[in-house]
Formats: sequence, structure tokens, C-alpha cells
Amino acid sequence: MKHIFIVVFALICFSAKAQQATEVKFPAADPSPADIVYFPLNAPKAKAGDLTKPIIKVVYSRPQKKGRDIFGVLEQYGTVWRFGANENTEIRFFKKVKIGGKKIKAGTYSLFAIPNKDTWTIIINSETDKWGAFSYNQAKDVIRVNVPVKTLAKPIEYFSLTFAPATEGANLIAGWDKTQVELPINF
Repeated sequence: MKHIFIVVFALICFSAKAQQATEVKFPAADPSPADIVYFPLNAPKAKAGDLTKPIIKVVYSRPQKKGRDIFGVLEQYGTVWRFGANENTEIRFFKKVKIGGKKIKAGTYSLFAIPNKDTWTIIINSETDKWGAFSYNQAKDVIRVNVPVKTLAKPIEYFSLTFAPATEGANLIAGWDKTQVELPINF
């Protein structure tokens, strides 16, 4: 009887050990966290019965200023930038839109910019799922639009995107450090 008790006890211990999860080493939190912004801003929070549907969705990573000078220093003027950090920023149009007078089909695109002191060139590109702007291919550009730069009085720590309603659609607003730009999107 004593031997049966020892065997049963050993089996229980072995079974408990086998059920313990193997410890997985997860990567550290990214210093440039991913974020998503929708237009309308409340689209992902719509409750049952609310007919609000997304028109635009942007998925991007948010680099930090960390005391650095950003545009013209960290992000060089005249150079294609991924419009965020990590993977290139992606913009999804849930319906046909018009940017800079050009119609763009519903779908997912990448978003880049060429920052300069007084104007930026915002680029909608058909290639997605790339890291940064290292493999950016200008031949895949859908449209390029020049937008004016606004200088902010107070710096923004994290690269930030939001939308503001406009008469014929919405403006995608980007801000980081003391720089802000707006891309008009009509629909």
C-alpha cells in the first residue's frame, strides 16, 4: 500500500510539473509604441445601433523626441521618411477618396513624407509591409502632395496623428517636436 501511495504521489507531481508552461522570453516593450487613429475618431468605439463606420484608418509607430532636435537633424530635410518609426505607416481607405485632386481607390497604402523646413511632401505609396523607408520605391507612389509646415509654440514629445473634420472630408494632422502638417482628404 505504501508503494502505491508513493507511485500515485510521484505521478501527481510529474503531472503538475508537465502542466507548467514553458517560460517564454517576451521582447521588451518597444520604445516607439504602435498606435491606430481612425476617422471618424469614434469609429472603433461605436456601440450597437450606432451607424458610425470607419472611413480612414492609420496604423503607425510613435517615436519620441527624447530631447533631440527632430526635423532637419534626426530626420534630414529632403530625405524620404517612414512617417513614424519601425514599419512604414499604413493608411487604409474604406472607400474612394480624393487627395490633391487625384482619386484613390479604397484599399491599404503606405504613407511616407519628405520633410523640409517650410513644406513637406506627403507620399501615398502602394507598397506595404516594409520596414522603414529603406526599401521605399518611388515607382510605387500613388500620389505626392506638398503641404505647408506650421511651427508649434510647445514641442510634442511623441510623433502623433489625428484627424479633424473638414468641409469635404477630413484633414490628417501630424505633429512632432515643434512641427505640424495637415493632409486634406476629400470623400
